[in-house]
Amino acid sequence: MGIEFVKGHGTENDFVVLPDPDGTLELTEARVQALCDRQRGLGADGVLRVVPNKVFAGAGDGWFMDYRNADGSIAEMCGNGVRVFAAYLVDAGLASPGEFVVGTRAGDRPVVVHPDGSVTVQMGPARVTGRSTATLGGVSFPGVAVDVGNPHLVCVTDVPVASLDLSTAPGRDQSFFPHGVNVEFVNRLAPDALAMRVHERGVGETRSCGTGTVATVAAHLHLAGLSTGSATVSILGGQVAVTIDDTDSTLTGPAVLVARGELSDAWWSSL
Repeated sequence: MGIEFVKGHGTENDFVVLPDPDGTLELTEARVQALCDRQRGLGADGVLRVVPNKVFAGAGDGWFMDYRNADGSIAEMCGNGVRVFAAYLVDAGLASPGEFVVGTRAGDRPVVVHPDGSVTVQMGPARVTGRSTATLGGVSFPGVAVDVGNPHLVCVTDVPVASLDLSTAPGRDQSFFPHGVNVEFVNRLAPDALAMRVHERGVGETRSCGTGTVATVAAHLHLAGLSTGSATVSILGGQVAVTIDDTDSTLTGPAVLVARGELSDAWWSSL
């Protein structure tokens, strides 16, 4: 028997889901990189290992999302990944539709799997932590730093985001973001509607970034002198809805499971 996998996406931010109920799957950087490679593997922006909380953390019921970026690095949180993870748990009969909790390195994340297949995630607080600057193509873009369990720099700009070249990582202040940063470039379409493109650390440009959409709305509100509010965010892969309040934030969007199968034992062992 090979190693079971499921492929899914949230607004076209795609993931390989690896069920690991015994917590015995050795997920090395090389294996993650190969899985996510779109020529020699399945292709994905990241890997979601599904492991019981009691195995990963030694206590507690439910399931933990062990998330890895496409380069094999460990990330604290992924909003689109949580939605896909929750959809998988319901599809596999490991959770019932409706409300339950997913464990992440950024803390527990309550989710609601809705009848229409969309998923709402309580993302925790979105904290504005300061100001910094990204550089792209020799141009400086001032931004708002936001922590959503992982670091973001949100650059609201009048430059049409569709015109930007995100094939290389934007420059950053390494002293401000010593462990890297997700950089969002944002246009205001209306007071409650935004358009965003994102370069994710450890991945590159992705079709969407869940935590990035939350950071984007938090920064948009902050620049307007507000601490609470809601907005839709249009990304390359679709649209999501974000609400920010004083102590929490929520992200609602689709989660789609598209394929399942088995990885070859010989291929896995060769990595």
